[in-house]
Amino acid sequence: MTFELQHTDPSSDARAGLITTAHGQIKTPIFMPVGTAGTVKAVHFRELKEQINAQIILGNTYHLYLRPGLDILKAAGGLHKFNGWDRPILTDSGGFQVFSLTGIRKLREEGCEFRSHIDGSKHFFSPESVMDTERIIGADIMMAFDECPPGDCDYQYAKTSLAMTHRWLDRCIKRFNETQPLYGYDQCLFPIVQGAAYKDLREESAKYIADKGADGNAIGGLAVGEPTEVMYEMIEVVNAILPKDKPRYLMGVGTPQNILEGIERGVDMFDCVMPTRNGRNAMLFTYEGTMNMRNKKWENDFTPIDPNGCDTDQLCTKAYLHHLFKAKEYLALQIASIHNLAFYLRLVTDARQHIQQGDFSTWKRGIIEQLGRRI
Repeated sequence: MTFELQHTDPSSDARAGLITTAHGQIKTPIFMPVGTAGTVKAVHFRELKEQINAQIILGNTYHLYLRPGLDILKAAGGLHKFNGWDRPILTDSGGFQVFSLTGIRKLREEGCEFRSHIDGSKHFFSPESVMDTERIIGADIMMAFDECPPGDCDYQYAKTSLAMTHRWLDRCIKRFNETQPLYGYDQCLFPIVQGAAYKDLREESAKYIADKGADGNAIGGLAVGEPTEVMYEMIEVVNAILPKDKPRYLMGVGTPQNILEGIERGVDMFDCVMPTRNGRNAMLFTYEGTMNMRNKKWENDFTPIDPNGCDTDQLCTKAYLHHLFKAKEYLALQIASIHNLAFYLRLVTDARQHIQQGDFSTWKRGIIEQLGRRI
């Protein structure tokens, strides 16, 4: 994987770049739709390519490990062959999912023992086994196995957790270097900065990660309960240390406003389930604000969902989508998911264009407030 830094905004840390992987190029800043179990919920790959213009999607190591399982994925030739997606894929390490299984997991130095949320069966993830699993999945970008501490954890917990995350990272790197890709193309490994909401721990982690010289670096453990202003502060602290010539990935974030604030602070890559999850619950994101499509106000509105949006937005009216949600038709989930993902990709594409033009900060200030208002 290579990263070319192409443009920087003169009045902020916003940047535009180009990531090149074995399965294609990614123009940054970029939003990555989440394909938890090998599919982006309610959205066909045709729409992901033709309407949403997704350049990379995510797969979830925890979920893919449990279903369909590693034997199936290996026999298929990896996730690309299994699901038919021929563009880049990033896999998380499963750490966030495993550690969210409060009460059915046991954490120790060797790794984490957990029970499946599907059938209660017992499993074990270690840094080494996660690297082997991600090799079998075959993602272009693999994430290191880490612990994601709660946003409100105390200092001692965060410090102890961070030390173990760093030890696990060293084991991940060792295993990654000892093994080879299984399907004839290169994979790369991103370490993850942790440290909760404590500035000194974030600085310590960013320095530790930067010294590894990885192809890219991730910022984890944010948007997990801490105040928004603390999240932005931690991004600034970390990005002041992480190398500028490598892509920076902010994990699991977030709203359109969060994404623009992250871009302004030098983040290149984002992912979040929000556009699809909120879409399935009738909430649409637009440049004018958010719309709840179950509200009666849309019942007689025969204007397009978004006249400047994707094909689906221009073909479907607000009244029709309102009707589909009221009638509990599955098509409502698909239309709303396509709209929200297309909007997120449009947002980062527009951000890239304004970075290239040198007026990103001015553009962002002009739209940031209206993005969050309710229409």
